Amino acid sequence: MGLTFVNGVVRGPEGREAEVRFLVDSGATYTLVPHDVWPTIGLSPRRTAVFTLADGTTVERRVGECYIILPQGEGHTPVVLGEPGDEPLLGTVTLEILGLVLNPFTRTLQPMRMML
Repeated sequence: MGLTFVNGVVRGPEGREAEVRFLVDSGATYTLVPHDVWPTIGLSPRRTAVFTLADGTTVERRVGECYIILPQGEGHTPVVLGEPGDEPLLGTVTLEILGLVLNPFTRTLQPMRMML
């Protein structure tokens, strides 16, 4: 297994932006915006959710929404509002919203086959 990172921009509701280097995690459901970023661009929690980590432990995190811009596309997406120590992740919901899939052989993001 290899690690794949992608640089992106997250934008809050007032238009403030920040650059983030995301780990593409095809095992993560939601994208995670780090704690030092989301307050500065004006994101706010809309709800909380419980997530299971890779080791089986559970954590509760706040969830909001933002606009995300990647080299391969852009759009609105739900995001986990990270707490101190949480690393930025690009999850499958965002990938699917943008019509992207992680190619595990080339470790690149590619357009997905869209089904209607």
